[in-house]
Amino acid sequence: MTKRRPRPVALTIAGSDSGGGAGVQADLKTFAALGVHGTSAIACLTAQNPKRVLGVEPCSPKMLRRQIEAVFEELPPSAVKTGMLFSPENISVVASFFRNPKLKTQNLKLIVDPVMVSTSGARLLKPSAEKILKEKLLPLAALVTPNLDEAEILAEQKIYSPEDLRSAARKIVLRYGCAALVKGGHLKHSRVAIDVFFDGETELLLSAPFVRGVSTHGTGCTYSAAICAALALGRDLPAAVEIGKNFITTAISNSYTIGKHFALDQLGGRFKNSGCAGGKIEKHSSPSESGCSCCS
Repeated sequence: MTKRRPRPVALTIAGSDSGGGAGVQADLKTFAALGVHGTSAIACLTAQNPKRVLGVEPCSPKMLRRQIEAVFEELPPSAVKTGMLFSPENISVVASFFRNPKLKTQNLKLIVDPVMVSTSGARLLKPSAEKILKEKLLPLAALVTPNLDEAEILAEQKIYSPEDLRSAARKIVLRYGCAALVKGGHLKHSRVAIDVFFDGETELLLSAPFVRGVSTHGTGCTYSAAICAALALGRDLPAAVEIGKNFITTAISNSYTIGKHFALDQLGGRFKNSGCAGGKIEKHSSPSESGCSCCS
């Protein structure tokens, strides 16, 4: 009789992308690529394609909670990520579920991709929903992964430089009690795609060359999903972040075309946990106030 090797389980709680490039669809492809069994709870439905979003409808809070309960009942995940939760009611449902002391979630790692502002700058959450996210969900997280606009909101500062990324990451850690990965891929005048991770002790400065001529969506979803998968596989948080950076860099480098658009290649089979398409990672156990040497 063939002995079946068990796989760890990861859960994504996020929106569905009918175009298949972002949201739950991107998360599940990423989980599969990294050898993790992916489960999902759909927080909202979107009608979208690579060009535009035609509509968004939230899942009812009752049904969202039932989806999460169904997963935990038989397939308890080792790590969970949240993406587009959309409504204040659904953010509250997720926060309430993971605050429940009766749940066996003590060792569970929760990754929050805040999805507050799109890469085009559009606000995706109402102020009431942002307030609940900050006050109820972020304090439960192991890591939050904001883009530039979201980091400016969470840290209450403007970000113009790699040093500002570092400052914002430290402020987020102090303010919300979770580690921060501030993503600087859209930082103006930067020669590389640089992100800063800080957990209160360890700082990582992660950089990779820009891939010219490629425009994709779903990068934030894929990045946080890769970190979630690595945590489910037993990696510690700094190592999981490195794997996430490597994975998203490779997925962008190997992107393919669909119609007139590009799509990330999460399932190309070419990803390795070490090395990242020319990327660079620097580690500081006790971050200094000096400039970021990886950008010099």
